[in-house]
Amino acid sequence: MRFFSQMMREKYKETSKKSIAIYLILRVLVILSAVIQLFLGNWQNVALSIFALILFTLPTLISERFDIAIPSLLETSIYLFIYASAILGEINNFYAKISFWDTILHTFNGFICAGIGFSLINIFNQNREKSVHLPLCAALFAFCFSMTVGVLWEFFEFSADSLFGTDMQKDRIVTSVSTVKLNPQNENVPIKIENIEGTEIYSRDGTVTSIDGGYLDIGLIDTIKDLFFNFVGAVIFSIFGLLYTKNHNKYRLADRFTIKKK
Repeated sequence: MRFFSQMMREKYKETSKKSIAIYLILRVLVILSAVIQLFLGNWQNVALSIFALILFTLPTLISERFDIAIPSLLETSIYLFIYASAILGEINNFYAKISFWDTILHTFNGFICAGIGFSLINIFNQNREKSVHLPLCAALFAFCFSMTVGVLWEFFEFSADSLFGTDMQKDRIVTSVSTVKLNPQNENVPIKIENIEGTEIYSRDGTVTSIDGGYLDIGLIDTIKDLFFNFVGAVIFSIFGLLYTKNHNKYRLADRFTIKKK
């Protein structure tokens, strides 16, 4: 079974030119960002810009290494996601300036990764004499693949925060907490503290840091929110892909996201 049909060569050529143009523009913008951060002396952002440039090379490396043709629309989506996440989100602080920026990116990531999961099944079928005729299993694989990528990304964010002192898992102020840690009898019964108006953090050197408005949650809520919206994106594409396999001619857009053998 082939999940996605072959596109016309002319359409691929046209889209490929657009993809190359977008790739070059984004690459120049990332290099400019690295130069600006270099002059500002922000070495962390310089390293992040270089990391983004390395990520830009992955689609080409994967295409050549595994002898597959990545569609221009999918490739362009990957470039835009890397730029929006690393450069706009982290370096230009869009995560703080635009409250829903992180939500959009994680939903989009879940959607795209589910599409890649479907594409892997497509490549698997193209290399077998007998194809796998299980659309539901393909949808479940795409969903699980997307969620796995989302979890690995959260591992990366946690590692970066722990090792390099970044704040990729964004903290936020909460006004209530429920924990067994404060139970005076050490019982497994949570103690609830509500209507928190402020907290103070005492450092060993005598420094006191005041937090107005509540208690500082150190990334837990952000991580769960990210995984939830990754879940939403994965579910949307998995349902779309399931419908596509059963109604091939009605969903032509999926052809634009399909990884095919060269």
